[in-house]
Amino acid sequence: MELFSWIWDYAIPFLFILTVLVFVHELGHYLVARWNGVRVEVFSIGFGRELFGWDDALGTRWKISLIPLGGYIRMFGDEDASSRPSANVDTISPEEQAVSFYHKKLRQRSAVVFAGPFANFLFAIVVLSFMFATVGQPISSTQITDVASESAADTAGLRAGDRITHMAGRPVGRFEDVQMLVRQSPLISIEITVLREGAEVVLTATPDVKEGTDNFGNLYRIGLLGIRGSVQEYMRHSPLESVARATMETYSRIGLTLNALGEIITGTRSTEELGGPLRIAKMSGEMAQYGWTATFELLVWLSISLGLINLFPIPLLDGGHLLYFAAEAIRGKPLGKRTQEYGFRIGLMIVLSLMVFVTWNDLVNMRFFSFLRDIIG
Repeated sequence: MELFSWIWDYAIPFLFILTVLVFVHELGHYLVARWNGVRVEVFSIGFGRELFGWDDALGTRWKISLIPLGGYIRMFGDEDASSRPSANVDTISPEEQAVSFYHKKLRQRSAVVFAGPFANFLFAIVVLSFMFATVGQPISSTQITDVASESAADTAGLRAGDRITHMAGRPVGRFEDVQMLVRQSPLISIEITVLREGAEVVLTATPDVKEGTDNFGNLYRIGLLGIRGSVQEYMRHSPLESVARATMETYSRIGLTLNALGEIITGTRSTEELGGPLRIAKMSGEMAQYGWTATFELLVWLSISLGLINLFPIPLLDGGHLLYFAAEAIRGKPLGKRTQEYGFRIGLMIVLSLMVFVTWNDLVNMRFFSFLRDIIG
């Protein structure tokens, strides 16, 4: 009974969210590939042995595969799911060259590769647009209504009545933006610009840190500034305005995500915040319990993260292919096959190492090893 409950509460929401995001990503590649005359032989959700599938009129095999942790499209000229060129790509007939990915112009190949991450960003805009037009956009003023005594905000000199306009050099238009940046910056100094009695005042605050465990057993570590803002409201927008605001919101979230990743790389943020499939599965189940709005919010964040991760300049990822294409543009010819092969091997090692690392983080944060010790002891 507990296994069935876990499958229903966590596995199914996780697989639903992952399948949607993977489908959107690969659909971006597929549509732009077809637009540029590339034959797409396989469109797969998952890896490994095919569970079921069908062939369309254009010769593409659409299938669901055994391991549901990703997906891929295989274009004509690809060796395998990693999109390495096949051994005979240079000896195919002129008719086959016309539909081969590797015989397309550099700009066409670049467009096909970039289309996957772009589709994830576009999907985030679509979901946010739908939410802003139906449920409404969360809106609250950045004006401070209360400052806790002896808090980080009090120490920095913030006062009730101040209206925050910029944080860490970026404009903020909603109290949610302030909360998000503060939560991501425990013990990190932040420059804050406020409007006080008609004049701009620049202050520096270092959010306190709060550590604890949520209702689902997850450890968390967030920053606290010690301020309160206006009551949150949901404002519905027209379809056109929803799209505009969703675009700006997606751009803002991309910036916040890159900023957080940059802080992890420089060591100002803990790598414990990096999560893998196990943590995403838990989050998917939790958000599903809170309703569709929370699930859509998670879809947006994960879609943005998937798009950004795939743009990392690591061979095997989309960003790695774009890196190869950049080298080709500079050299005037593609990199040698041996160089590309070594690059793919290095990329595979990096990706697998990262997967092991984030899975280890998941197991530690979910107290898996403590659970094992309790059983053995």
